[in-house]
Amino acid sequence: MPKYQEGDWFAVPLREGGFAIGVVARSNPKAALLGYFFGPRRYEAPQLEEAASLRPEDAVLVGKFGHLGLPQGKWPILGQLNGWDRTKWPMPVFVRYEELTGRTFQVFYDADDPAKLLGEKQVESAATGQNPEDGLMGAGYVEIVLTKRLQ
Repeated sequence: MPKYQEGDWFAVPLREGGFAIGVVARSNPKAALLGYFFGPRRYEAPQLEEAASLRPEDAVLVGKFGHLGLPQGKWPILGQLNGWDRTKWPMPVFVRYEELTGRTFQVFYDADDPAKLLGEKQVESAATGQNPEDGLMGAGYVEIVLTKRLQ
């Protein structure tokens, strides 16, 4: 049984020191999670209260990720804020690029299960705007991406 749940805020250690903050926006029993991740780099371990002002549109990274950093204790869970409202933290439409063919797809997942693919449709690449990239990020990959984005 996982020791985390939807609405939990957690700290993500960065590779060159410091921390980012993340929130579990969706989870499923197979440990595929949807997370929103935030800067700025904090040089001390963050406190739960620091998450109170964070909003989805301020995220520096949004994506599906594996849970291993949480149950292993590498990503400390900060707790939950009162009034978690999942509707404010939606399942985004993801984007997938095919380098070989040059095609771009919007990828849709179940709003309750980040591992349940509902479908995809081919679109012009300009139509994808700021959609997050499709794929399941490992904990180490999340740490690397956040370290680069929060320099």
